[in-house]
Amino acid sequence: MINLNIVERPNLQDRTAENKFYAQVVANGKTDLERLAYLVSNQSTVREADCYAVILSLLHNIVDELKQGRIVKLDKLGSFQLGIQSEGVATAEEVNASVVKNVRIKFRPDQRMKNQLNLKTVQFTLAA
Repeated sequence: MINLNIVERPNLQDRTAENKFYAQVVANGKTDLERLAYLVSNQSTVREADCYAVILSLLHNIVDELKQGRIVKLDKLGSFQLGIQSEGVATAEEVNASVVKNVRIKFRPDQRMKNQLNLKTVQFTLAA
């Protein structure tokens, strides 16, 4: 069950418009790598420590591949890709690495994951 909060927000494109109310997901705790390793080990014949080591190795290699400019596609999960925020400059000749202000990781879920998380499979309730 997914808990929802009610949030009031202004219209950023029309400051004179009335605020509107929106639903926002409330997180219900966190799952870390140790928990994931525990869950995977209980669903297989692999020990928890081995699962943890494999997941850490996977994370390390994903970061290394992203640093080389590659898109990392994990079938059934999704794709990771680097994105940047840069400063705008007047001419194309002024564009260089110094205009990059931030690097972020973009994730696009695989269609199978999207299909498993849709309005037919997820239930919502208002948080107390």
